[in-house]
Amino acid sequence: MTQLDPRSLKWRKSSYSGGSGGECVELAVVSGRVLVRDSKDSGGPLLRLTPAAARGLVSRLREWRA
Repeated sequence: MTQLDPRSLKWRKSSYSGGSGGECVELAVVSGRVLVRDSKDSGGPLLRLTPAAARGLVSRLREWRA
């Protein structure tokens, strides 16, 4: 497995993020996986999810938010 440099990826910030630097996640897609990270800790750990698992996570979070 090659070493992944998160700085080289195109990250997309959650549309629910405010400008105040609060709790936020970012997503990037690479090699058929969806990566998730904490925007406040860009050098921290990453979650590596399959697209199906990422869709499931987002779906459950939307249910929880409602």
